[in-house]
Amino acid sequence: MRRLLFVMLAVMSGAQALGAQTPPPAAAPSVQPAKPAPPATAAPPVAQPETYSYSPDGRRDPFTSLIGTGGVEARGTGRHSDGPATMAVGDISVRGVLQSRGALVAMIQGPDNKTYIVHQGDKLLDGTIKTITPQGLVVIQEVSDPLSLVKQREVPKLLRSLEVVKP
Repeated sequence: MRRLLFVMLAVMSGAQALGAQTPPPAAAPSVQPAKPAPPATAAPPVAQPETYSYSPDGRRDPFTSLIGTGGVEARGTGRHSDGPATMAVGDISVRGVLQSRGALVAMIQGPDNKTYIVHQGDKLLDGTIKTITPQGLVVIQEVSDPLSLVKQREVPKLLRSLEVVKP
């Protein structure tokens, strides 16, 4: 019983408090301009983390080391198993020159220590074989340096036995 009386008093006092909060009757409009209402407080938007992806578009990877590669982009050994078309000019050495059906062909060795037969006009990763001579071959290499005025250069690749030994 006592509890019921206490609850009823609490409900009645709450109803009186709500009645006290009713706005007063509208007064005549004042001359002062109305102030804008403050914006409703909403939760600030949560910043989503930006996702970034690097698109090389023919440029070298900026995180690979240039030391020991001679400025040539380092290439994985898995790419060299597909033949001479995946080898750079600096990666090959001429092992022999043969005559086959009236034309000269060259035997080149790649970084995977396998020997491949190439003909005039065959493509390499960064060049094309221009000519094959009894002393070796000449490759037209595509220069990928953006500051260079020359976009192609001829690179002679001599037989290993004819290369100049540097002291």
